[in-house]
Amino acid sequence: MIHFIIKPKVLAMAVITCCMLSFTSCSEEEFLTVNNPNSITDATFWKTSTQFNNALNAVYGAMQFQAISGSGLSQEIIRADIADTYSFFGRWNIFRQLTYTDNSEQLVNKWNQLYIGIFRANQVINNIEIADSSIFKENEKESILAQAKCLRAFFYFELVHTYGQAVIHTEVSAANLNKPTSTIEEVNDQVIIPDLNYARLNLPKIWTDSKDLGRVTSGTATSLRGKVYLYDQQWGLAANDFKEVIDSNVYALTPEALDNFTDQNEFNSESILEVAYSATANPGANGANVDDTPFVSGAESNAVASNYASIGFGGFNTVVANLYLHELFTNDEIDATNPINTDNVHSRRLSASICPKDFEGLYFGVDNTDRNVHTYRGLGLTALVKKYTNWYQGTSEIPLNRSGINFRHIRLADVYLMYAEAVLNENSNVGEAIKYIDLVRKRAGVKTIQQYLDANANTFPQLHISEQVHGTQPMVAPTKENIMTHIQMVERPLELCFEGQRWRDLVRWGMVKNTLTTMGDDLKWRRDNLATILNQPPLFIEGSVNLLSLIGIEKYNAAEHDYFYLPAAEQQSNKGL
Repeated sequence: MIHFIIKPKVLAMAVITCCMLSFTSCSEEEFLTVNNPNSITDATFWKTSTQFNNALNAVYGAMQFQAISGSGLSQEIIRADIADTYSFFGRWNIFRQLTYTDNSEQLVNKWNQLYIGIFRANQVINNIEIADSSIFKENEKESILAQAKCLRAFFYFELVHTYGQAVIHTEVSAANLNKPTSTIEEVNDQVIIPDLNYARLNLPKIWTDSKDLGRVTSGTATSLRGKVYLYDQQWGLAANDFKEVIDSNVYALTPEALDNFTDQNEFNSESILEVAYSATANPGANGANVDDTPFVSGAESNAVASNYASIGFGGFNTVVANLYLHELFTNDEIDATNPINTDNVHSRRLSASICPKDFEGLYFGVDNTDRNVHTYRGLGLTALVKKYTNWYQGTSEIPLNRSGINFRHIRLADVYLMYAEAVLNENSNVGEAIKYIDLVRKRAGVKTIQQYLDANANTFPQLHISEQVHGTQPMVAPTKENIMTHIQMVERPLELCFEGQRWRDLVRWGMVKNTLTTMGDDLKWRRDNLATILNQPPLFIEGSVNLLSLIGIEKYNAAEHDYFYLPAAEQQSNKGL
């Protein structure tokens, strides 16, 4: 089913400057200017509610851009401690090794595409504020404005937490494009929080018409505002917003984690901010095509799946799970009493997220005896990414880099974990934090923290410690600090891997250096002890250990790498910087 948010064609600009045709006659003094009667202008466009809704659809359309919700994110994901790539995948390798520049592809594309989204949102906001209210149905004007503001807030949130700064533009006018950047705090105060305050009060909890699936809601605005507060360490405000969303009774965890990463259960009970894609709309267009490229038809599909899927099944496995994430999943011991587990050995969450050598079930229709699944296994690859690929249907990825799997920016499991973090830091409420962590763990089919505590004299294992490297995992008490470490190093990387959260989580916690250093030390140990761990569980390493990330680990500098550089073109053209 194709929903309204994947219809950006021809609406990429709601306002198009009037085309002027000039002709010079035999006399140089005569000059004729003719208006094109077919052009769309400010004078002809913003006249009906249908036109405003069409323009709003174009704002939603910007969410589909690959640098925002699609294949471009794979280059950002590669920086953190949960993913890896290979030296011959240059566009990804430069992010793994932190050698990207201010002109690198994802860095430039994301900046440009977010500002296209902001420009489109500004058009709607600026024009609807002066529009005649009589052209709208009851509450329609407020609803359109609230949606545009919520989306603009999202675009700015992505900007400041990708680049650490942003140039504030809230007007369509091109009169003052040369402006300095503003800090995260300034963008929050001047744009994001005011936009979300308006949106959450003027958006419905749910949209009752099926054609409105995918529109932002008050829950979207409140969750995003809570995230703003969380990143700003305003723990009480963050906890209040997340609890409001939780207590709204609008959302519920899906029965299976996998329900959030296929095209068969979209806009489900867990979804709070979801971007629609289609594998069948506009057939023939490459999945990487977006609607702002001149003379190119937007694909309305996501190109990320082919980046993750095995090269033996129509993908390129440019991004794979690294050894830390793979072992972390195997440390997640299943709960035999949980009815979600049948005859599985690995957790349901593992099987929905990665594909190791000893995977269970089928991957593109074959079992774990098929060597095509792990073509690069001899180069240190131990687990592919399954999340956001089409492994569960067909025998290969869809041609032309096309995938119809929607991308989730915010879902309830994420809100549960952010709420647990907020209450821990606000009032050290360990019991409340464990309650919501365990809701996520129970859905994953693994032992809950409370089960560990009950069985081990009120202690639980530090599951992020490598048993392969260190031999044991310390048992610790459920203190505020230990539960926070569990959220940081176990629950969030497991639940939200490959969803674009990990790097910015580490940045806001100030943990990038320590985390990468630990990962590097474990890699060096495996390199030095390779003979004793080859083909051994839990990782079944073959051939060698992939040491590519060591260069980035040694190169990392917080001031230089926590956020992307401003794109070179912005530095050169914006005289206000």
